Amino acid sequence: MKAVRLTQIGHPLELQEIPVPTIGEKDILVRVRAAGICHSDAHYRAGHSTMGSLPITLGHEIAGIVEKIGSQVTNVKIGERICLHYNISCGDCAYCGAGNEQFCDSVKMLGHHVDGGYAEFIAVPARNAISLPDEIPFEAGATLMCASATALHALRKGRISAGETAAIFGVGGLGLSAVQLAKAMGAVEVYAVDIQQDKLELASEYHAVPINASRTDAVEEIRKLTKGRGVHVAIEMIGLKKTMEQAIDSLSNLGRAVMVGLNQQPISVNAYTQIIGKEAEIIGSNDHLLSELPLLVEWARRGVLDTSRVVSQVIPLDAEKINQRLDDLEKFTSDVRVVIAP
Repeated sequence: MKAVRLTQIGHPLELQEIPVPTIGEKDILVRVRAAGICHSDAHYRAGHSTMGSLPITLGHEIAGIVEKIGSQVTNVKIGERICLHYNISCGDCAYCGAGNEQFCDSVKMLGHHVDGGYAEFIAVPARNAISLPDEIPFEAGATLMCASATALHALRKGRISAGETAAIFGVGGLGLSAVQLAKAMGAVEVYAVDIQQDKLELASEYHAVPINASRTDAVEEIRKLTKGRGVHVAIEMIGLKKTMEQAIDSLSNLGRAVMVGLNQQPISVNAYTQIIGKEAEIIGSNDHLLSELPLLVEWARRGVLDTSRVVSQVIPLDAEKINQRLDDLEKFTSDVRVVIAP
């Protein structure tokens, strides 16, 4: 089969001919119909994160059709449309048993530690398969498995409930999903904070209140719009020291700030005025859970989560085109959301 693979860190991906993977008794072989190109893939190619052994096939946003099943597989059938949870865990440890498989000691991520979806076929444990309804195109199903899933997990970590307010700092792919999902989970008002007007206009179409942080102080504006109270839940999806501190500062009494964006810099917090005095919380949100994905897919099927504008371009399994897209992501020269259709 054909696969586009990372052979050397810092070098372009290469198209290779490799064997179709074999499957075990509890595995499935999936014919890949869509594989999203994520910003993380550009980081992996550049060597910003430890990889599995090279060469490796990138791609962790995957949807396709079940081609073969192992002898003990009962949850899916040959020919079924599915999308894939990208964390492969042991299923037996304490973390897995508690439904927190992202902390499994042996967890491996598709396209990061083991071969992913930039290929014609992929083999995975059957438990990683999520049924994909006919109403959702493969391209949208693939992208649900990353940005939208991460947004849902963050909101669940923030325990947002009906009647509360939320602020989403950063309304790119993750943030636009978070805006819609916060509304679906009962938020009466959602404030979208960004510096790019086109993103804010799109967030407005999903009934968010836009706040252009290049023109106004985001925290002051949130305080003004909430009559001084602040928001119940703030989700930080950018990964900047400034926006993390703003998310915390925008909270109401008993508010929860959920950190999603990746940042290596320390942040400053006034323990009494911002946390203790308000009984506020700072919460980390790492990845997402297999158990959350069926609900996410169902919301997409019903149109509660709009996936119609997620994918901007579909390209073939072509190394040159994929490398060009990764170059764009590294240089932040394009916001186009690209999916590979092998």
